[in-house]
Amino acid sequence: MSAGEPSGTIRVGVGGWTYAPWRGGAFYPEGLVQRRELEHASRHLTAIEINGTYYRSQSRATYARWRDEVPDGFVFSAKAPMRIVKARDLSKVGGQVDGFIEGIAELGDRLGPILWQFDGGPPLRHATLEAFVSTLPKTVGDRTLRHVLDVRDPEFVDAAYVELARRHGMAIVYTDSPEHPNLGDVTADFVYARLMRSRDAVDTGYPADELAAWAGRAHTWAQGGTPADLPVLACNGPEQRRDVFIFFISAAKHRNPAAAMALLARLGAK
Repeated sequence: MSAGEPSGTIRVGVGGWTYAPWRGGAFYPEGLVQRRELEHASRHLTAIEINGTYYRSQSRATYARWRDEVPDGFVFSAKAPMRIVKARDLSKVGGQVDGFIEGIAELGDRLGPILWQFDGGPPLRHATLEAFVSTLPKTVGDRTLRHVLDVRDPEFVDAAYVELARRHGMAIVYTDSPEHPNLGDVTADFVYARLMRSRDAVDTGYPADELAAWAGRAHTWAQGGTPADLPVLACNGPEQRRDVFIFFISAAKHRNPAAAMALLARLGAK
């Protein structure tokens, strides 16, 4: 089925689900076998960003198993393979892109946005990136694909980059991080945020006032607005309902499931 029009749904999750400090009662119940960790996580969160796809290929059978272990309405996003985004010549990776998309399509209606993170590879030029994103598949089977850009070179991130993403209907990651560009421009019919400031000293990773602020921003995005307190480089497009994906990533990683569940509780989603 097609992804259809945005419904204004807000999904919240974490990056990955296999992490030893989450075991033994921290997030996973004491004694839970590892093969049931995805089942557990997907009943307490509404999305997970798959990080393993960045580092190595996954089989179609693996994607199919993940698809079948999560409930209706749950969504995976996925990081595109490192071998593609760090290639010396992006004009020559079309076959690898097609192979990756054909495999991950096994997730079916559990497949959400695909994240293209450019960090530490050959220097990008706007023309090179535009040529690359122009070739990305827009659909797989009868499903519309959603693509997300995360360029971490601050010298590349400018108004032209924003307009490039908007021309192609791609979201730009909002990264809540002191280390990477933080860009609040809305360039697609969905929003993708990665929150990277969880703290070890806070049980929920983010303190209550910050979680309340993110809940407010999520509602603003979903209803078609742009949070007034986030930096933007270019004028935003027309207001429209948007689907929103928020992931707690890195930082004090062992706190991220609690942060995600606390935000979901504030949103009234879990």
